[in-house]
Amino acid sequence: MTKLEQMIAGLGGPENIVELEPCITRLRIEVEDPKALDLETLRDSGCHGIMNHGNGIQVVVGPQAELIAEELSELIWGSEIESDGQ
Repeated sequence: MTKLEQMIAGLGGPENIVELEPCITRLRIEVEDPKALDLETLRDSGCHGIMNHGNGIQVVVGPQAELIAEELSELIWGSEIESDGQ
């Protein structure tokens, strides 16, 4: 499993990810069900920190946040960054 696949698994799988947006050194992510998060798996994916706020989660990944967001989006939705699973 790649680090990106591990990150998706930690976020509860692709079906749980509603929106994904890079913000400087973080990924702002909205999830469908916060109970589906696996924070240990997410930490093991190499992120530097996690801030969980209900259905919103911020994952600190460092200065490569925009590149990681694009790669995650391609894995999840098959294209560059999209929201609401479109």
